[in-house]
Amino acid sequence: MCVVGSINADLVVHTARHPQPGETLLGHGGEIFAGGKGANQAVAAALQGATVSFVGAVGSDAYAEPAMKYLRTSGVDLEHVDVTDEVTGLAVITVDQEGENTIIVVPGANALVDDLFVSSHSSPIEAADLVLLQGEIPAEGFARAVALARGRVVVNLAPVVEVDAKALLRADPLLANEHEAGLILEQLGVRSDGSPEELARRLREAGCASVVLTLGARGALVAEGTDLVAVPSPQVTAVDTTGAGDGFAGALCARLLQGDSVAEAAAYAARVGAYSVTGQGAQASYPDLTAQLPG
Repeated sequence: MCVVGSINADLVVHTARHPQPGETLLGHGGEIFAGGKGANQAVAAALQGATVSFVGAVGSDAYAEPAMKYLRTSGVDLEHVDVTDEVTGLAVITVDQEGENTIIVVPGANALVDDLFVSSHSSPIEAADLVLLQGEIPAEGFARAVALARGRVVVNLAPVVEVDAKALLRADPLLANEHEAGLILEQLGVRSDGSPEELARRLREAGCASVVLTLGARGALVAEGTDLVAVPSPQVTAVDTTGAGDGFAGALCARLLQGDSVAEAAAYAARVGAYSVTGQGAQASYPDLTAQLPG
């Protein structure tokens, strides 16, 4: 599989609660972890046995080394990751005592992954059985990657940015949480209110071959054909939810490549996502095939 996406350094701080506008709180931490939705998902998939190549960019600054750490150790093919003069992408993450997070992302080198960049790294995209995309690269780079893909396309449009509708509807599945699902429906000109079941059905009816709507600790919903399947999540004590959705996405793709149905892949991915919230950081918390998954 090939991931076309972002590579970030995650600056993580912990506070008792999230600050109000204009408020200053004391915190602790300040560690730098490997992150970026593309890199997170690539690492999660590789740790679950997928053969993964990556198309993206980093800077030549001090953040590049920690940002690339787990991409290297997990065995992701990095031949098509360019080192540029732009700064490495940076995510500033605040985690409260309940494990919930807020995130601000500075794109940096990820903003260079446009249509020309993607075209210059077309070979792994064209060769892949599955291409995985997110919303942390320019929309024209996203659309070009979809156009080049000859295999299955999986889209986790997070954050939700304006992208070509035809490219978006190539997703099989389209992966989104409840908030993202509403924004995507708005982008497609479809009603965006209602229950999770209604959101999942509307996304499917909009033209995606399948949809996976993630619900955090409540699991996920899978819409495929006329079926709507509820996928439960194991109940665990959350330490840090950063990157849990990315762990889910990467594991989902790894299982799809092994022949699972979308519902079967989502059920396994929910266990990987639950495992990940019991550890600190994103990539550092992902399980490999030897880990004892919950549930």
